[in-house]
Amino acid sequence: MTRTVIVTGGANGIGKEVTMQYAMKNYNVIIADIDEEAGLVLEDQCLNQSFNVKFIKTDVSKINDIILLMNKAKNHFGTIDILINNAGISKFGSPYDITLSEWEKMISTNLTSVMFASREAAKIMRENKHGGKIVNIASTRALMSEENSEAYAATKGGIIALTHALAASLGNDRIQVNAISPGWIETGNYEDLTEVDHLQHFSNRVGKPTDIAKACLYLTMEDNDFVTGINLVVDGGMTKKMIYEE
Repeated sequence: MTRTVIVTGGANGIGKEVTMQYAMKNYNVIIADIDEEAGLVLEDQCLNQSFNVKFIKTDVSKINDIILLMNKAKNHFGTIDILINNAGISKFGSPYDITLSEWEKMISTNLTSVMFASREAAKIMRENKHGGKIVNIASTRALMSEENSEAYAATKGGIIALTHALAASLGNDRIQVNAISPGWIETGNYEDLTEVDHLQHFSNRVGKPTDIAKACLYLTMEDNDFVTGINLVVDGGMTKKMIYEE
């Protein structure tokens, strides 16, 4: 039986690659994104390759949009087996200047959406004989910081804590919940990166979106019924590398 996966923020960047990797492996894929133009273009590209993909315009900062997304996904493909909570925004600025509305927008888009998308998907997944799998895209910025990143860091740290809490709550419904913390994943022109960029990693290269897609596929393998509640850091070893400036 073909499994169905929802990828939020699935039309661009890491989410686009995640969408393509699942589609190429013959999953039913729902692309959920606020970017309608990019979503429809990707849907068309996938349909031209005979992939089972559908785009649903979704603003994950709105709870009603999330509820509609889950209902439409179930109606279109019959059920939901996998949810990849990838949608997010980033805007850095001084903690002295950030407004309450800017803070709340970041929290609602990056963190609140993970809670309520997971809850609404779980309501459907728990009806499946095999349950379901949820993967939340966090960030190594939950573990380390640079200046002026308070709101973004708070959301990503919250995702990691929320992940193991949900794993505990949903486990009896056969739903596994895990997080992935990407490090430096280049979604622009990879050829513009320098040797210095690459050598900041044990892997000797900056990450690519496909590295995160592979991690998603691992965590959501049908026979992977043991791994839950973890935060899988995918950063080429960057957060473990000691760097001394001479």
